[in-house]
Amino acid sequence: MAVQPEGTPCWADAMFSDLEGAKSFYGDVLGWTFGESSSEYGNYTQAYANGKAVAAVVPPMPGQEGQSQWCLYFASPDAAATVAKIRDNGGEVLMEPMQVGEFGTMCLAREPSGAVFGVWQAGTHEGFEATATPGAYCWAEVFTREPERADPFLTAVFGYRAKQIEDDAVDFRLFDIGEDTVLGRMRMTDDFPPEVPSYVNVYFTVDDCDEAVARATKHGAVLRFGPMSSPFGRFAALTDPQGANFSVIDITTTEGEMPTIKDV
Repeated sequence: MAVQPEGTPCWADAMFSDLEGAKSFYGDVLGWTFGESSSEYGNYTQAYANGKAVAAVVPPMPGQEGQSQWCLYFASPDAAATVAKIRDNGGEVLMEPMQVGEFGTMCLAREPSGAVFGVWQAGTHEGFEATATPGAYCWAEVFTREPERADPFLTAVFGYRAKQIEDDAVDFRLFDIGEDTVLGRMRMTDDFPPEVPSYVNVYFTVDDCDEAVARATKHGAVLRFGPMSSPFGRFAALTDPQGANFSVIDITTTEGEMPTIKDV
């Protein structure tokens, strides 16, 4: 797989206080298998779907126990240059660029409305080995109450071209790199509890949305939304037993007309 263009979602990982519990949960819900934990890199453990690396789980860093959340990483040819753009456009750098052996260079940041994300400058680890296949990453959306702060930041830092879905019921924006739509942005409504901050919602592909939800809730996950059919697939939003939000989507089961989309 070639290195992805700047701003392309390229990897996802999450911290879990109960690493074995997370492996059991996602192994059953998404069919993941797991590699050996790398003690050299804080017991970072890669997850595989049909033999392809699709994500990773890791124990929390000291002081961050009980704060499970999925982190989406965006590709960058130069992490230091991306960090400069993040700062110049009102973002906050949470972790300065750090080289991870020969695998690549990472950093963590927060966009102006509060969503945390990662940046990945690939070395030998180029990112997802599969996408949009069962068990693999498929899509992501920035959920924010302040799109007027998030939108200009995302386009300035990653050079996206923005498009808006024309729908009075939702405020939803799409971000393109060239001809490819790579990210969505949803304005959070009053349905979200006020204590829920802005976050990046990651979607994983499943064969059957309803079956995946049933497996997840059997293991203690909370169903937040859905399952619901859409022109993009049948999807549902969940919170896993350790508090990390994620969504599942069956992209083969679609319903309804595609929305009207206009350039911004």
